[in-house]
Order: sequence, then structure tokens, then C-alpha cells
Amino acid sequence: MRYVKHNEAQPARLAGFPPDFDAFGTLVPAATLKSVGRFYSRAELLEQRDRWKRDGKTVVFTNGCYDLLHPGHIRLLEQARSLGDVLILALNSDASTRRAKGPARPLIAERERAELALALEAVDAVVLFDEDTPRELIGLVLPEVLVKGADWSHFIAGREEVEASGGKVLTVALEPGYSTTNIVERILSQP
Repeated sequence: MRYVKHNEAQPARLAGFPPDFDAFGTLVPAATLKSVGRFYSRAELLEQRDRWKRDGKTVVFTNGCYDLLHPGHIRLLEQARSLGDVLILALNSDASTRRAKGPARPLIAERERAELALALEAVDAVVLFDEDTPRELIGLVLPEVLVKGADWSHFIAGREEVEASGGKVLTVALEPGYSTTNIVERILSQP
């Protein structure tokens, strides 16, 4: 996990403590999230994809709503990133998320979900898609590796396009006990 360093006007630092800790050894939270990756429009992503291809980079692609980010999401993204040089995360837009998950979702707006994802070290690029599936986007990007959670092994949008271009399609085992839907249901069932 990366923490953003804050400016020098903060409380004194104690010699020997890492720079993100104060003199009492307490982790000092960042005021804002620092992007590690970059947000791209579809057109910008396709231009960048061409540069990555020229540079011989292996591009990995995954997608989802990523509403209410949890450890299962982070572990999947880290595993996906380990499969190549660049990880693209395509996030369902708010409208796409509503169609997939129902009128009460998303809980977090698309721009904020993008900001959270971009603060993760594993994520190099974030793009939004408004369609029900990212198949069209995947067909344009044609990543070398397409990754989805094992719960989607029955249907992986873009599989045909990636395999036809010589790429690999992989599923990652889910972390037991982590599901945004289950977390929301647990919260709503609290007295």
C-alpha cells in the first residue's frame, strides 16, 4: 500500500521513523489521494496503447464496477498486474453500473471510483465504459492478457477478440468472504 507524503509543515518527525510516521510512530494520513496511474478517455487510451505496443509492453486488461473497493478487488488487481507490464482497469460508468447492479448502485460515483483505483500501485490506467460489457473497448485495445475473477468464467466479454489476436484470457480465484453486494447487504441488515 502506498501512502502519500505530506508537506514539511506537518508535525515533527523522529529520526529513524519512516517519513509517513510522526514522532509518536503513528501513520500520518494523506490529505488527498495521489494518483499512481492515469485516467484516460477512450481515444487517449488507444493512442497510449499504440505506444505501449511499440515499446514491447505486455498489456493486461480487467474490468468491473469496483464499487466499494475491498481487499478482494485489490488482490485481483495485484494478481492481474503481475501478469504484464501495464494494467488497464476499465470501470463501468454510473449508468452501466445501475443497469448491472440495480437502481441503488453505484454507491460511489464513477469519478471517485476512478480516483480510488488510480491511487493503487497495481493500476496503470483507468478508463470508463458506458456499455453493458467492455467487449467493444477490449476489441479496440486488444490486450495481450485479459483477466476476470473466476465468478465470470462462464462469460468473459472480449474473450473471442483477445484469443483471435493471440492473447490469453485468464481467471483469478476470488478471495473468500469479499463481495460488494454482500458487504452492502450486511450494512443494511444492521439494526
